[in-house]
Amino acid sequence: MADTTHDAGTRRDFLYVASGAMGAVGVAAAAWPFIDQMNHSAAALALASTEIDITSIQPGQQIVYKWRGHPLFVRRRTPKEIADAKAVNLADLPDPLARNANLPDSAPATDANREIHPEWLVLVGVCTHLGCTPTVSTPQSPQGEYGGWLCHCHGSQYDTAGRIRKGPAPQNLAVPPYSFLTPTRIKVG
Repeated sequence: MADTTHDAGTRRDFLYVASGAMGAVGVAAAAWPFIDQMNHSAAALALASTEIDITSIQPGQQIVYKWRGHPLFVRRRTPKEIADAKAVNLADLPDPLARNANLPDSAPATDANREIHPEWLVLVGVCTHLGCTPTVSTPQSPQGEYGGWLCHCHGSQYDTAGRIRKGPAPQNLAVPPYSFLTPTRIKVG
C-alpha cells in the first residue's frame, strides 16, 4: 500500500505556497494604483527645466520664478555682496557643504562653489528648516544680519551666498542644476 500521507503533505504545501503567491499578486495589483498616483504629473514634468532671461535684473535685485513647484531665486549680486560672501570663514558655517547640484556632494560651501558666475546666484527659495520661503534682504529693506535672506518663521538667516549662518535651518539653500545658455539666458533643470 502506498504512503498517501507524504503525497497529501506535498499537495498541501503546494496549495499554501500557491495561495500565498496569488495573495501577494492580488495585494500588488490592488496597491499599484496608489503607488502609480505618486508619480509626477505631466504638468510637473513639463516644469522639469525652464529657461530664464536675466537681462532685466539689476545689480542688487532678485527675481523669483517658479520651478518644479518651488520658488527659484535669481539674484544679481553687487560687488559688495560678492566680497562679503568670499570673506566668510568656512569654519564659521553651520553647514560646510555647497549643496550645489552642479558639483559633487562633498564640495565645500565656498562662495565659488555656490555660483557659476560670481555676479549671479541661483537658489531654490525654500528654507531648509520647515520649507518656508525666506525674504530677501535689500538696502531698502534689510533682513537679518548677513545681507542675504531671512526666514521669519523661525529666524533662520542666510548670507549673500545662500549659506545658513544663524537659526534652526540645518542646511544651506540648495543650488539647482543650471547652466548659462548665453550671457543673458540661463537654463534651470
